[in-house]
Amino acid sequence: MASSEGPDTDAIGSRILDIARAVDAAGGRAIAVGGYVRDRLLRHGSKDYDIEVFGLELDALQTILGRFGRVLTVGRAFGVLRLSDLDIDFSLPRRDSKVGPGHRGFDVDVDPTLDFAAAARRRDLTVNSMGLDLLTQEILDPYGGREDLERKVLRAVDPRTFPEDPLRGLRVAQFSARLEMRPNDELLALCRQLDLSEVSPERILEEFRKLLLQGVRPSLGLAFLRESGLLRFFPEIEALIDVPQDATWHPEGDVWIHNLMVVDEAARLRRGDADDPALMFGALCHDLGKPATTVVREGRVRSPSHSKAGIAPTRSLLARMRAPNELVERTCALVEHHLAPALFDKDGAKARAYRRLSRQLGSSGVSMELLARGARADHLGRTTEEALAREFPAGDRFLVRARELEVVEEPPRDAVLGRHLIARGMAPGPSFGPLLARCREVQDERGWRDPDRILDAVLAERET
Repeated sequence: MASSEGPDTDAIGSRILDIARAVDAAGGRAIAVGGYVRDRLLRHGSKDYDIEVFGLELDALQTILGRFGRVLTVGRAFGVLRLSDLDIDFSLPRRDSKVGPGHRGFDVDVDPTLDFAAAARRRDLTVNSMGLDLLTQEILDPYGGREDLERKVLRAVDPRTFPEDPLRGLRVAQFSARLEMRPNDELLALCRQLDLSEVSPERILEEFRKLLLQGVRPSLGLAFLRESGLLRFFPEIEALIDVPQDATWHPEGDVWIHNLMVVDEAARLRRGDADDPALMFGALCHDLGKPATTVVREGRVRSPSHSKAGIAPTRSLLARMRAPNELVERTCALVEHHLAPALFDKDGAKARAYRRLSRQLGSSGVSMELLARGARADHLGRTTEEALAREFPAGDRFLVRARELEVVEEPPRDAVLGRHLIARGMAPGPSFGPLLARCREVQDERGWRDPDRILDAVLAERET
């Protein structure tokens, strides 16, 4: 089908249209493919272009692109070129074929003579197999992706080749979460055959990031992993299934059900900033300590110290994905302290406790505000009366007190530094560490900011 209107210059970009016109003049055809077409039809306003050029040899495409800037040829062996200042792949159509047994990856067969249907057959899902002619605005849809979008169904383009890349199972999970679509029975059966142990940890982490950071409802992706049996490759998460919870605090059901609700609540609290990964992985991992600590005593379910117990499985899960150390530390801090906002309010924690907590969190790159958001997701991810009313008064009061103490975004800065000790005639040495630590404690206990006042008090203690 073709649009009655001309090219949407604002959506596509005039420079890309100029390139498409140059390709057309040389006898080729420039087609936007994959996610851009899908998101355009969903009115998501995507600018994540990938452009496939049909009917031209690679040298001809390189010559054309050279008129528009400096050409990067790093992917030339795979039929892919880029312009140095444009984050877009310009590629020739190709077939992918899996390499022989005992090897990983794919052989790439670049073929400029392929028609669109043949080139699109290598795509994983029908919703990702569509194309858009940049000049005519014609939607190319040989496998029914547009109808599947409308039906909210995920379907494999080619059931014979879909299992060749096991990562596609995780792609189905993240698209389930992002598009709120359900795989059909055939796709579900295909994913049950996949072995994620063949996939590199880095690729697994990237798909989990998309599931958690782009998912409208991350729970749908996790539920798919369970239904397809792929959750077995993430035993720390799978262990949450059927772990009981006290119905007073968790009328929604077991820990697995609670966790699904929490990741969805956390997704509603994302801000599109650098805190989002820690927030979402913290939500995913916050109760990983419950399987090891849950006991039933006198008819009541308890999970004592599950926050601290959750650190080890969190590290194990993220280590297998080779997550960056910063993400690991921030996630573990959120797991360890996720109950603190509610407990601080319940116990009437003193100012020094707030200051100490902010320091503990700060050492891992976490703010009190981020902790409170994670705790809010935990609190709302259940079916208590308060959660259904979308209220978390304890968390609200926690943040109010943290703001009053000026520790909501970062911990207090040390008032007493080494230079203050030197000014008192002390020589730098091993004694500085314990002395500065005690100054920090006094600062947190009394709220003082005057370094001389703090140091006088600490030195007076040493004399008694």
